[in-house]
Amino acid sequence: MVGAVPNTRADIRADRASSGRHGRALRLGLIPVLVPLSLTLVQCGKAPDPAALAAHSQANVQVVAKTNTQQVASGDTFEDRFPAPQFRERFPLASESFLQRQMSDFSPKRAVQQQPEQAPYKVASLAPQVPYQRPPREDLTTLVSMKSSAFPYFGNNPASDAPFLNISKGDRRGHRSYSGRVYWQDETYSDSRVLVHVPEHFDARKPGVIVVFFHGNGATLERDVRNRQLVPQQITDSGANAILLAPQMAVDAADSSAGKFWQPGGFKRFMEESASHLAHLTGDPNSARAFANMPIVIVGYSGGFLPTAWSLEVGGISDRVRGVVLLDAVYGEMDKFASWIESHRSGFFVSSYTRYTARRDRELMSMLRQKGISVSEDMDGPLRPGSVVFVETGDGITHRDYVTRAWTRDPLKDVLVKMSATPALALTRVAATASSPSSR
Repeated sequence: MVGAVPNTRADIRADRASSGRHGRALRLGLIPVLVPLSLTLVQCGKAPDPAALAAHSQANVQVVAKTNTQQVASGDTFEDRFPAPQFRERFPLASESFLQRQMSDFSPKRAVQQQPEQAPYKVASLAPQVPYQRPPREDLTTLVSMKSSAFPYFGNNPASDAPFLNISKGDRRGHRSYSGRVYWQDETYSDSRVLVHVPEHFDARKPGVIVVFFHGNGATLERDVRNRQLVPQQITDSGANAILLAPQMAVDAADSSAGKFWQPGGFKRFMEESASHLAHLTGDPNSARAFANMPIVIVGYSGGFLPTAWSLEVGGISDRVRGVVLLDAVYGEMDKFASWIESHRSGFFVSSYTRYTARRDRELMSMLRQKGISVSEDMDGPLRPGSVVFVETGDGITHRDYVTRAWTRDPLKDVLVKMSATPALALTRVAATASSPSSR
């Protein structure tokens, strides 16, 4: 007998829905059974035993249940492994800006280090606990461009009252020296830099001195003044509270031209500008006044005699000059040196010479003795206010090495050491006259 035919369409739809649910349930239930069963068939090539199949299915159910139980017990749930984002951590707290929070979010994270236990908080006392100590500092040697340095110079040569740049070629201008050689302005007379050296022990709050060094012919600041003649090192090694200024003169040329130091007040303007630079370099803006009144020692080597002589004659602050040292440098301008020595008896004057300048040094000694000024011819004692010393060196001493070897090794160091033996009253007196209205 054929099965009963459904009486209505509703009955048909109900039967289909029921069949679909049973079918899906059956397929889902068979998935964990068929996968290991298929593996068994592949491995063994045998038909499955219904009893073994049922047992294997039951074992799988128990394993899944056990695994779920272990995950719940250990807390390794989905929420634990994939926590929901905590958006409150991406926004700044009341104590930080939004930018700070962004930087902390994207900066590399460092391992947290154990911080040492901090001492209990103490209220600071207004009374000083230790004396003030200047922060540690190393020697400072640098090049500073200064408008008042010797070059560039577009004025006249006072020796001829003619323009210093007395030759041209196209757009280039130059100077024809007494020897007839032409030096071009853009190569030889355009460097406005000054070599500045501040020893680590220098203290602007204490009595000190500024050494101005005028180099000779054929020199540069770095190659010769710093590296070969060791002028900064001699300043430091002396232990004196001294600082160095060495303007670049004609660059690597056989020329002694003084440039802006030919001009009335030129040396004064140079020292005034240097005061602000020194205050900046030493890190104390308030020290500019101390530098502006500090005594000066001018050292002229070889061709440096010319800017030395004109700085003393028309520089405008000759009373601030504590001393003058000429190293094989009396090639002329004896009247200017004699005039300064005669009118500044509180300063000292030293001229050390070889056979190349011996004749002019002896002539200058004669001029001074005729004025009743006592002259010494050795450097055995300390330098005192009014000391005038001429020292002749032997034939074994060369002109080229004179800045490092004259009457002794490191003659600049020796001068500063001998200055230190002078009573402090002398420095105080010179510093006081430096700002007097009679300064020339």
